[in-house]
Amino acid sequence: MTAGWRHGILRGSAAGTLVVKIGGSILARPEWPAAVADLLAETTGQRLVVVGGGPVVDGLRAIDAAAPQPAEAMHWLAIEAMGLTARVAAKTLRLPLVTSPAGMPGGVLDVPAWLRGDTSLPVGWHVTSDSIAALAAVERGAGLLLVKSVPPPAEDLSAAASAGWVDAYFPVAAANLAHIAWAAPLTPRPAGRSPAGR
Repeated sequence: MTAGWRHGILRGSAAGTLVVKIGGSILARPEWPAAVADLLAETTGQRLVVVGGGPVVDGLRAIDAAAPQPAEAMHWLAIEAMGLTARVAAKTLRLPLVTSPAGMPGGVLDVPAWLRGDTSLPVGWHVTSDSIAALAAVERGAGLLLVKSVPPPAEDLSAAASAGWVDAYFPVAAANLAHIAWAAPLTPRPAGRSPAGR
C-alpha cells in the first residue's frame, strides 16, 4: 500500500511539461518507490525528475558545520551527491538518466553532468536542489512540481523561503516560472527529518 498525496498550486495553472523535484527526505520513506511512481503516473506530458541530495547532503552539512570547508568545494560536493541520489532514483523508478534539461525526453536529471563547470549558480548553502530544479524548469520551459515531506507553510515564495521550506535563493531562481505546484505525502514524515524535505 502506498501513501497518497496532497496537492496545491503556488503559482499559475496546470502545466503539461513538468520538472518534478523530489525532496531528498522522500527517499527516506520505505514506500517511496511506489509512492513516487504513483505520483509521476498522475502527471501528464513529459516529466523531468530532479532528486535532492537528502541524507547524503545532510552529512556534508554536518561535516562543514563541525569544521568549515571552502564554500565552493562544499557546493560541488553537494551537487555530486545529487548525482548519487539521481542514480538511485533512476534505477529504482526505471527511468533514463539524462544530462540536460533542454531538448531531451523525460527521465531523471544527472545534475552534476548538467552543471559541471557552471559558474553562474551562486555558491553556498542558501542554494539547494530547490533552486537547481527551478533553473532546470526555466531552461526546459516547463512548470515545476515540488515534492516535499510537508506542505508549504505559506503560498508566498519569500515567506516559504524564510520558513526554510525552500532555499533562500529559490524566489530568484523561480522568478520566471509561470507554474509552481507542490505535493506532500498524506502520512507524516519519519521522525528526525528536516521539515523542508530537501
